[in-house]
Amino acid sequence: IVVLDGHTLNPGDLSWDGLRALGDCTIHDRTPPDQVFPRAAGHEIVLTNKAALAAEHFDRLPELEYVGVLATGTNVIDLKAAGEHGVVVTNVPDYGTASVAQLTFALLLELALGVGAHSAGVRSGKWSASRDFSYTEFPLVELAGLTLGIVGFGRIGRQVAAIGRALGMEILIHSRTPPAPTQPGIRVADLDTLFREADAVTLHCPLTEATQGLVNAVRLASMKPSAFLINTSRGPLVDEAALATALNAGSLAGAAVDVLASEPPPATSPLLSARNCIVTPHIGWATAAARRRLLEVAVAGVRAFLDGRPQHVVVPG
Repeated sequence: IVVLDGHTLNPGDLSWDGLRALGDCTIHDRTPPDQVFPRAAGHEIVLTNKAALAAEHFDRLPELEYVGVLATGTNVIDLKAAGEHGVVVTNVPDYGTASVAQLTFALLLELALGVGAHSAGVRSGKWSASRDFSYTEFPLVELAGLTLGIVGFGRIGRQVAAIGRALGMEILIHSRTPPAPTQPGIRVADLDTLFREADAVTLHCPLTEATQGLVNAVRLASMKPSAFLINTSRGPLVDEAALATALNAGSLAGAAVDVLASEPPPATSPLLSARNCIVTPHIGWATAAARRRLLEVAVAGVRAFLDGRPQHVVVPG
């Protein structure tokens, strides 16, 4: 067993003992692209989060039988090549639902209320210098009564909808698969309607060829000037240059993203300097509780594969 990039999952506060108990195990904190093949060579089981396995790797790794993705998204794996080589690929589909939904609303509430900005203003002396008992850095937004557009209605999307409803928001949803019968306050919409009518749009869909660049200049132009965009899913869902242009032009009120097309981003990434844009460093999945669940499910996945009953299978091998 080899883990190619274990540090983000377990920076030292969790234990690899459960995985080590299943066989000879090598754990690397990080693996650069040119080291993926030499480190995976000779191993039957590879676990990876962001270290990519391309078709050429499967061609050169005849011993490889199982790839466990330490995440829900599997876009780092050439799934077609895995299937052609008989390699089982699994993921961990439901470890971070609560944490990602929590971050989604942390970002939305920050856009709406500017808690961080107001706290910074107070610490810089603005409140002490105020002539009034209260002051605001910018107009504040109440979420109750507004419409939240949710793109993707899987586990996380459903959790986000539940929180939105608890806050008094109306919900528009769009999903690639027909959703279950909707509840009061939740409507199904096509993408154009969702982007046009929502006061905030949040993305919870996988990255595929069909969804790459889903949020482009045309869809951004259709949004209300007062609207917010949230992305806690995958960076390439959004045309970042188009989003920065919309924000800087004031045609969109704000955006908050936990993911970017390149991670870590170059200093020239357009969203790092865009107006009214919050960027967090891909932390939605990273609470201790979520990481603990992820590791437990990943270890159980390896054990199930060794027992001949793989679970959470993406490619059956």
